Amino acid sequence: QVQLVESGGGLVQAGDSLTLSCAVSGGYFDQYDMGWFRQAPGKEREYVALITSAGYENYEEALKGRFTISRDNAKNRVLLQMNNLTPGDTATYYCARFRMGLWARAVNYDAWGQGTQVTVSS
Repeated sequence: QVQLVESGGGLVQAGDSLTLSCAVSGGYFDQYDMGWFRQAPGKEREYVALITSAGYENYEEALKGRFTISRDNAKNRVLLQMNNLTPGDTATYYCARFRMGLWARAVNYDAWGQGTQVTVSS
């Protein structure tokens, strides 16, 4: 049973940077494609980025250039570095293990963390 635990969220000001971490236990982390999603109050869960087991990165187009996903297979974790944050980035951020299908669809992920809150003040 794979378990995912996010950390690193918090309250920051617009323009700040923040790095989220997702610790993964159980199974074979280096074989997983891992993604990040976010969900703002009253909105649907939104795709942020994915990194494949081979290290290929994919991003939601609007976030490309500000967000960077990476993985550390030695520590079984996936990171999300977020730069130049805006109030529009305020959301709960989730990491998830990709199963199959389209990367941007949440239904195609079969394991989720509990989320970490990111709040960006103006």
